[in-house]
Amino acid sequence: MKVIVMGAGVIGTSTAWYLQQAGHEVTVLERNAGAARETSFGNGGQISVSHAEPWANPSAPLKLLKWLGREDAPLLFRLRADPAQWRWGLKFLVECPAARSTRNMIQLLNLGTYSRDSLQQLRRDTGIAYDHLEKGILHYYTSQKEFDLALEPARVMRELGCEREVIDADQVVRLEPAMAHIRPRLAGATYTGADESGDVHKFTTGLAQRAAERGVQFRYGVRIQALRAEGGRMTGVELANEEGMYETLKADAYVLAAGSFSPLLAKSVGVSLDVYPAKGYSATLPVLDASKAPSVSLTDDEYKLVFSRFGDRLRIAGTAELNGYGLALNPVRCEAIVRRTLEVFPGVSRPELASFWAGLRPATPGNVPYIGRSKVEGLFLNTGHGTLGWTHGCGSGRALAELMSGRRPEVDFNFCGMPQVATTAPRALPA
Repeated sequence: MKVIVMGAGVIGTSTAWYLQQAGHEVTVLERNAGAARETSFGNGGQISVSHAEPWANPSAPLKLLKWLGREDAPLLFRLRADPAQWRWGLKFLVECPAARSTRNMIQLLNLGTYSRDSLQQLRRDTGIAYDHLEKGILHYYTSQKEFDLALEPARVMRELGCEREVIDADQVVRLEPAMAHIRPRLAGATYTGADESGDVHKFTTGLAQRAAERGVQFRYGVRIQALRAEGGRMTGVELANEEGMYETLKADAYVLAAGSFSPLLAKSVGVSLDVYPAKGYSATLPVLDASKAPSVSLTDDEYKLVFSRFGDRLRIAGTAELNGYGLALNPVRCEAIVRRTLEVFPGVSRPELASFWAGLRPATPGNVPYIGRSKVEGLFLNTGHGTLGWTHGCGSGRALAELMSGRRPEVDFNFCGMPQVATTAPRALPA
């Protein structure tokens, strides 16, 4: 088939790679000057299968009430006169009860396990270098209450086949000596040794280069204006091309992988997606003292921050701000990230050396992405990955390429436009 992929972040680029590997002719459309220039540019760097508890969980409503009005809140819901935001918020509350949250967790675990295996195989096949570390991910807690709340989700994940070992403060310091400074304040932690970390921007640009060498056409600097359909079938993509002139491209199939902008484009052909932008922040600090910097990737669940080591850089990312499509930095939130980092790792760097970034993460109310067929014939979806785009990128691209090639992927996941399955524990890929 001739396929057009809309978006060259980690989701779109991975999809293009696997479609080309399956024998399809692929063109990728991207509005920026290169791959991975938006949400896949400056994220937290974690391949975090263990970070599968959805935002929408039984404890979320009370936390949101507590955080209202706090500029440095981990999750800031800034109410606007925006019907899409209110609809999303109401659906978020619907996903919070334990049964629905657990159902969503299972899907995220299944997809995450499949995706991590797919990334590891792709890395072996291509030799892409992206500052990756295979030292696991450690979720730590300086609040006893937060640690106690984490024990039940960790138990459920273990039952579902995801290693998430509960450890004490001494074990934390043995795993990551850079945590010694806050050892007296640690309530406990969980550790998943199979998880990884790495620079998604380096990975995605490397994969795009290899895909282009194998025949995938990347058109950068083009702006999609609308999708076109007639009689319930896709007929083309209208765009402003590299010279600013309008043209319509046609293909046999189309993949919408445009992140937070996906619902705006899908709406032009009558497809409604429950995706809303959650602005995430990151800070990158040069490591001035390697002995004070972590090498195990960390998650600070209380502050909703993650830490990943990229060579001589420390990337700290997190928090979420539901406030429309604006990308202006909030200085209070930036300062809170650096303040917490230097509180945990004093002397690792200096605050004035921090580089900041913000990106829009395409969040669904239950954190489960849209992968599969839409109601419009010829239009496929790969969007809504929220904070787990890097974790789920390779698996999502591989799974969609399988579906578009007429095969059922080797992962237990409820794909759009397919018969629903009863989600169970993650399954290992066949050797």
